[in-house]
Amino acid sequence: MRNEAFRKEYEENQPELDIIRAIVEARASQHLTQKQLAERTGINQADISKLENGTRNPTINLLKRLADGMDMTLKIEFIPKKRL
Repeated sequence: MRNEAFRKEYEENQPELDIIRAIVEARASQHLTQKQLAERTGINQADISKLENGTRNPTINLLKRLADGMDMTLKIEFIPKKRL
């Protein structure tokens, strides 16, 4: 993180990376394959794969469907930025 350009890029992409990580961790915690999650949600397995590898951005409705398919509640937060 000493490289300023890298740090800035990382921070700009952090929300997307957090969403990807949350989807993958939630699915893994349920011991579900992408195919099983697709069957539960009606979302195409290829689309779940795209979400998890970061080539597709999810809508709120899609995140809700994923949460429902994993018997979870979707929670989105706004957190104050740290001030220097």
